[in-house]
Amino acid sequence: MHDEEGESSRAAPSPPPSGLLDEVSRFGRAARQLFGAQAQLLAAELGLARSAVSWLLLAALAATVAGVGLGLTLLGLAGVLLATWLGSWIWALLLLALLQVLFLLGAIALFRRCMHWMSLPATRSEWSAMMRAGLQPAETTAAQDRRGEDRA
Repeated sequence: MHDEEGESSRAAPSPPPSGLLDEVSRFGRAARQLFGAQAQLLAAELGLARSAVSWLLLAALAATVAGVGLGLTLLGLAGVLLATWLGSWIWALLLLALLQVLFLLGAIALFRRCMHWMSLPATRSEWSAMMRAGLQPAETTAAQDRRGEDRA
């Protein structure tokens, strides 16, 4: 009988792990779940962003079509009003063409003025500095790659 008690005490399970080890293992599982959830959230957001770009382009196309349609409608309405006022379709269309040519010349003049502003010395130096700053990370990476090849 004495032997049975000794064997039963040896066969008993070991005491549970200490509280610290249990806490560390639970912390590890929680961190793994948290980072897994963050990775799933990031993947979902990237998928949403990809689909948003497509919808954004579609919305821009729809807005462009609607804007052109509105412009043509207003131009037609102006033509009808001018034809009624002037009493001649030919004069109304010539006046509309003249207005469109003036608008086009104004847009070209504004474009040329903006290009002139870009060619001013202060603007040229700022533009150059901005371009150098934009290219610098790519040049730095390329230089590091070359140094790595030289060492190998």
